[in-house]
Parts: sequence; C-alpha cells; structure tokens
Amino acid sequence: MISFNFLRKAAAILALSAGAALASFSAMASQAEEIQVSNPFAREIPPGAPASASFMTLKNLSGQDIKLVNAHSKAAQTVELHTHTNDGGVMRMRQIPFIEIPAHGETVLQPGGLHIMLIQPVEALKAGNEVQVELEFADGSRKTVTMPVKSVKRMMKCGAQMKCGGQMKCGGQMKCGGAQ
Repeated sequence: MISFNFLRKAAAILALSAGAALASFSAMASQAEEIQVSNPFAREIPPGAPASASFMTLKNLSGQDIKLVNAHSKAAQTVELHTHTNDGGVMRMRQIPFIEIPAHGETVLQPGGLHIMLIQPVEALKAGNEVQVELEFADGSRKTVTMPVKSVKRMMKCGAQMKCGGQMKCGGQMKCGGAQ
C-alpha cells in the first residue's frame, strides 16, 4: 500500500520539476524576440497590379541561426517568401521555404534579392500609407512589422540605386522616374 507521506513527497517533486521546467522555458527568448527589424518598407503599386513586395533588414541578436518560415498580412490575399534566381541569363522570382538569418548576423531583404511578396493586394498600396506584415519564425513565434509604403519613383529620386550582381545582366541605366 502507498503511504500518504510517499504521495506527498511525489507530489512535491512533481511540482518542483514542473516549476523548474516552466522557469527555464520562460527564460528562453522566442526567435521573434531575437530578431531586430530595421528599414522596413513596401513598394507602392498602381491599382489593379497583381503584386507588391516588402523589404527590410533582419538582424539576429542570438547565437543561433534563425529561420523566417512564413509571413502574413491583411493587405494581400497571399503572402510568400521569395528570392531572385538566374534562369539561363533571365532573372526570375521564386518562392522559397524560408529565409535564414545567421547567428549574430543580418539578412537584407531588398529589390533584386530576398523579399516578401504581397500577392493580390486587398487594396492598392499607395505611397504614404502603412502596411503591417507579420513575420513567423521556425519556433512558431511571430513579430508584427508596420512599414511605410514607398513610391518607386520617389525612391529613385531620393538616390536609391538599382544594383546588378552575380550573373545578372544589366541593360542600360535606370534614370530618375523609372525610365530606362
């Protein structure tokens, strides 16, 4: 027969174990807490355009690589992680399963590289408005980023430059206002 003292000791041990497990779990920061976001923005699109994109710099403050595995936004019907690839000399956008942010490093989401696609916008994204994009990390944690919508023309007038790298073939110079 099990004694009352044995049950009381077993319950105390279980309670202490559970408390220690909860304390260590809460002491661990979520991946979302370890990511610092800077310079976020989304591109303006004309009414009826099928998609826009959002860009930002993601800095990992932790000692472990972190994967951005998904993104969500009420501004678009579909939100996907994308990159550009060289397909026989033609640059194409491709959906990817994750974007990795290295330990104590940063990953830049920028035009011509990694980015978050906002496909089938619910409303036209207009310069001066704001858009919220929720970033989802491999551990399930999330971070909401509020970003301005910027005009492509204004970005170019303000000194933004189109850069070509790797195998990308560049034809002509981009001029202010988006004309080549």
